[in-house]
Amino acid sequence: MRDTRESRLLLVLLIAIAFALITVDIRGGEESPVDGARQVAASVFGPVENGVASAVNPVGNAIGAVRDSGSRHDRISALQQENAALKQKLGSDDRNRSRVRELDNMLNKAGAGQYGIKGAEVIAIGAAQGFSWTVTIDIGANDGIKRDMTVLNGDGLVGRVTTVGPNTATVLLANDPDFTVGTRMEKTDELGFATGQGDRPLSVQLLNGKAKVKKGDRLVTFGSSRDKPFVPGVPVGEVVRVDPSGGDLTRTLYVRPFVGFTKLDIVGVVVVAPREDPRDTVLPPKSKVRPTPTVTVTVTPSANASPNGESGLDTTGGVNPSAGPTPSPNASGNADVNGTDTGSGDGTDQVDEQE
Repeated sequence: MRDTRESRLLLVLLIAIAFALITVDIRGGEESPVDGARQVAASVFGPVENGVASAVNPVGNAIGAVRDSGSRHDRISALQQENAALKQKLGSDDRNRSRVRELDNMLNKAGAGQYGIKGAEVIAIGAAQGFSWTVTIDIGANDGIKRDMTVLNGDGLVGRVTTVGPNTATVLLANDPDFTVGTRMEKTDELGFATGQGDRPLSVQLLNGKAKVKKGDRLVTFGSSRDKPFVPGVPVGEVVRVDPSGGDLTRTLYVRPFVGFTKLDIVGVVVVAPREDPRDTVLPPKSKVRPTPTVTVTVTPSANASPNGESGLDTTGGVNPSAGPTPSPNASGNADVNGTDTGSGDGTDQVDEQE
């Protein structure tokens, strides 16, 4: 019993001392008389605490990892789904490379013609808007787009802007029957007007009915007053057929457009016209067609017939030394082979082949 009482008294005494020290420490603030003792205790027990923590923390982390594994798994699954959606949106690598090429070609065209353009993506086709050949692009008035601006891509003339919304715009394509653009022939500068014909070649009426035009000649836009709706020098297409003039004042051509209107993706709207007409500089260089070598064998009859009754033809183009005497012309002007006059009197040379 004595031990129990002493233990209890000691415990009560320690508790009383602890409360007293806490009270003095709180009242003393930064100048607490026990601050020095606290620092000594920290320097003594600090390394021990670090060692214990380093030993215990891995276990605690493992427990936390097990506890949080479910939420982390859900997060990873969400990220994987987001990545899959992003990849689907971006498309395959081949698709990305194709779009990069389209953009590069368009920027090269704009640079050659000194056109200031805003790039856009085709987001809808005209089926939802009517029966005309139109597309919708993803830029509009908020991007500085206005009605009657020229639209092009890396191949040439796409069309013109007809309707503008805040964030989208409608483009009338150059192959629409209601589309007409002034054109100029490459090099000859012959002027005309091109009209769309749907999925058929453009119909171009040249103002000069006697203009010399051939298949393969190319056309560019002539340009409009104040560059609206068309800026000059944009490639239009290549002549595939020329109707006979027939003495008319105009001449009709049929032109295959450079642009494939059924596969439009990246386009550019010309927001700044060139200071000078680029003329033919925007046209791509013509591909050099190498002629296919051909071998022509000319069969020339020799001057004499062979003694064995053969025709005596020399396929080398020279004189057959084995042939007979040189035939002499008869009165009708025909060659007399084997001494017989085969002339018919109509001025046509004939050869009497005898077996």
